Amino acid sequence: MAIVPRLIPALAALLGALALVLWLRASPAGEFTPRVPGTDRPAGTPEAVVRKLEGKLTRGDGQPAKLPGSWPRFRGARLDNISRDDTPLARSWPEGGPRVLWSLALGEGYAGAAIRNGCVYILDYDQDRQADALRCLSLADGREVWRFTYPVKVKRNHGMSRTVPTVTDTSVVAIGPKCHVSCLDAATGELRWPILDLARDHNATVPPWYAGQCPLVDGDKLILGVGGPEALLMAMELATGRILWKTPNPDGWKMTHSSVVPMDFRDRRTYVYCASGGVVGVDAEDGKLLWKTNEWKISIATVPTPVVVGEGRIFLTGGYNAGSLMLQLKDQGESITVETAFRLKPKVFDSPQHTPILLDGNLYAVRSDGQLACADLGGNVLWTSGPRNTFGLGPYMVANGLIYAMNDRGVLTMAEATPVAYKPLGQVRLWPDGHDAWGPMAIAGGRLIARDFTRMVCLDVKQP
Repeated sequence: MAIVPRLIPALAALLGALALVLWLRASPAGEFTPRVPGTDRPAGTPEAVVRKLEGKLTRGDGQPAKLPGSWPRFRGARLDNISRDDTPLARSWPEGGPRVLWSLALGEGYAGAAIRNGCVYILDYDQDRQADALRCLSLADGREVWRFTYPVKVKRNHGMSRTVPTVTDTSVVAIGPKCHVSCLDAATGELRWPILDLARDHNATVPPWYAGQCPLVDGDKLILGVGGPEALLMAMELATGRILWKTPNPDGWKMTHSSVVPMDFRDRRTYVYCASGGVVGVDAEDGKLLWKTNEWKISIATVPTPVVVGEGRIFLTGGYNAGSLMLQLKDQGESITVETAFRLKPKVFDSPQHTPILLDGNLYAVRSDGQLACADLGGNVLWTSGPRNTFGLGPYMVANGLIYAMNDRGVLTMAEATPVAYKPLGQVRLWPDGHDAWGPMAIAGGRLIARDFTRMVCLDVKQP
């Protein structure tokens, strides 16, 4: 009986081999593929690009409004946060403030709106379905014209979405919280080319508190700050999504919340970008690096976009005790040098979250102490709103010679856009329980779009 236990392993091995032979005879040889190291396609490899992220288009009953004006992207048509719409705006408000035309609920976040051809576009987040949602709404009544969603899990981290789409006559482009880039037909919502995942396809690092960069469309090109190992910046053909050029990234600088801004210098079109390790300027034609400096970098989060102020100067500002800095570019024939014109300490004139506005040779911003302030291009403060009139991290914009500034709690203030003094003209609380009202505002045809953490409202600010 002692032999039996020794026979059991041998018998099991014989039966296993017999089963394998029978299975091989029954299986077509063409189904076998040798496993090659590297073919399991880890995220970020070129092979991973074939895994397309599927989206869903849903039609609504909204209709584009037959209304004038546009605010087609982050900071408006000229990227300066100034509306040049000729619609006359009211310079005083009745008791209770301007009339509310419509309002709606949003997912948690700070994403601002773009307006074009009677439609309002916003990159929202659907928390129930765990999906980014690019929504097209009627400017007339807020009804949804269409909605395009794609699945992406985003955990609460001071909200989810926080970018502004860019809308052209044909397309709308948006960047989601986890760096997904989508390009749709602006009228129909149909996907124009496959959704691009910058983190997966180009090894970009999603910034803390998610992506805050807004897409730059310049002519027929889409410009993105990637911050991946092979591309600091990247240009794509808007119509097809084809990559046109990449700017090398030997320093390994990462993506920030700041957006790319165009700058014309010495008859050459360039793009300026604040990356994690400094600031760069690249050639618009081929992405070639023209200059860079590490004189300006914020270790925690770079948020405001560079302000091109003319004569080769770029104003940079931010939070986390960064203060502000003015760069001066100089043409040295075959090269461009970068110098620091001046620095400003925090709370002198800075802006931790939103990008300052350049108007008639002066800068307007909400400083890190919450006060609205005006300064000249030498960094000299001309006025402040005072410690009793603070705005926290709220947005501000200019239209028709007026400044609209909103505080954290959704209190909207209208003031004169003048370097002479702070001159408030009206104030209204948009929500009785407003909070974290940090999203950029938009205006078109006398209709002002504003939001807090979970709500959007459209106000009639036209002159009666």
